[in-house]
Amino acid sequence: MFLIRRSDQRGHFDHGWLQTWHSFSFADYQDAQHVGLDTLRVINQDIVQPQGGFQPHGHRDMEIITYVIRGAVEHQDSMGNKELVPAGDVQRMTAGSGVRHSEVNPSADEELELLQIWILPNREGLEPGYEQRSFAQAGEGLTLLVSPDGRDGSLTIHQDAEIHAARLTDGESVRFKLRVGRSAWVQLVKGELLVEDAVLQAGDGLAVADLDALELRARGDAEFLLFDLAPGPLGRDQAVAASSAAQA
Repeated sequence: MFLIRRSDQRGHFDHGWLQTWHSFSFADYQDAQHVGLDTLRVINQDIVQPQGGFQPHGHRDMEIITYVIRGAVEHQDSMGNKELVPAGDVQRMTAGSGVRHSEVNPSADEELELLQIWILPNREGLEPGYEQRSFAQAGEGLTLLVSPDGRDGSLTIHQDAEIHAARLTDGESVRFKLRVGRSAWVQLVKGELLVEDAVLQAGDGLAVADLDALELRARGDAEFLLFDLAPGPLGRDQAVAASSAAQA
């Protein structure tokens, strides 16, 4: 499998204070052909205007990862966490048995841009949890952001899934070996990327399975996330819609 999800094919909504693009079905955007990949349920690209944001709302039974691209998000939750998450930081929240939180752009004049990612947990009813770490000084090549065992300084999630990030300069490349039976999703954040014979532009996604490895080469400066996923309930071809129970 080698399927490209072009940026302009995503669901898009203009809420005034928020411009949002959905790679997979989410809220009012429903597309039976794009509801997730294995355990990966949501990738939303959000641009939040100054002083705008998501007011307190609930989630449960979902691993929620926030990747801040520019600006900073002010996070507050029912677990007692109140944190500023700037660009270069990654946040993980286990919604588990239920949590409420808000996400606000505290700036008076700068936009906030982020990716919000949902991954299905390996079981329901987990104890809610929070974790945040800076990866702004990550070295060359792929950097492990999220993993099931927290190795190499990564954030820990309750699922057999990994998220890697890379910032490449023009002509620089990385090679990623796919393990047997697993799938991968590439989400291009910035720039242009050559993957095999395909060219990805900013906002594009790529689903891959049944390949030995991926060669990813930057055209100009590029930044992307790479998801390494074990088989999950969403499948790889015609996935079934995941439960909306994540929104409590």
